[in-house]
Amino acid sequence: MSASVRFDGVHFSYPSGVEALRGVSFGVEPGERLAIVGQNGAGKTTLVRHLNGIFQPSAGTVHVGDRPTTGRSIAELARQVGYVFQNPDEQIFASTVRGDVEFGPRNLGYNADEITARAAAALQTVGLADHADSHPLHLSLSERKRVALAGVLAMGTEIVVLDEPTTGQDARGVELIAGIVESLSAEGRTLIAITHDMDFCAEHFGRVVVMAQGQVQADGDPREVFGCDAALELAAVEPPQLFRLARHLGWSRRPLQVDEFVDAFEVETRG
Repeated sequence: MSASVRFDGVHFSYPSGVEALRGVSFGVEPGERLAIVGQNGAGKTTLVRHLNGIFQPSAGTVHVGDRPTTGRSIAELARQVGYVFQNPDEQIFASTVRGDVEFGPRNLGYNADEITARAAAALQTVGLADHADSHPLHLSLSERKRVALAGVLAMGTEIVVLDEPTTGQDARGVELIAGIVESLSAEGRTLIAITHDMDFCAEHFGRVVVMAQGQVQADGDPREVFGCDAALELAAVEPPQLFRLARHLGWSRRPLQVDEFVDAFEVETRG
């Protein structure tokens, strides 16, 4: 079901001359859950926009599956890569929520019944089934972000890219997004998220890449990466709150989730 991703020595410069990526290299295995973190301007969004052909590398190569993205159209890559933009208004264009969500599967060539079924299922998943006939611009920002997510879910792509998925979401919305991440992972999809939400990152992603100044500064298991103080400082990133609290308390353990914190509390305070 899923596909791999590979960045090999990727450089990218904007027409203004700003070099956004400076030799980025790493791979993402099929079915992996990867979070990319770092301050604004680190090159995160520029990097992942190479996956659906919006950008082509100035130097180096990007592979989606076993083929490079160079020479492949956005429409072709959309069959493999579903990209949910940080700003949903860059992605939503139809006059109804249903029409917007149906656009992707229609372009992929599904028949009318399948398009209807996929759109209905996606809207149910993101909690917007009751808004199918609404104009997207009549919805809140958090709801519009979920419309954009539904459009990608309806396409059923092997790779799903989420750019700041929890921004603008309330607690219920974050919980819903988390459930979708877990569900997609259970289906074997490859998941790549850009996020400033370190708690969400620690709870739902098995690998973290830290970026700063257009380069990878750290890459690995969240517990390992969030202990890389120099890389985090360069990227202007703070570890998750439970990790920081445990460090402040002088514990030897570094929990990332509530159940881990409870277990650590019992061990660290025993006796």
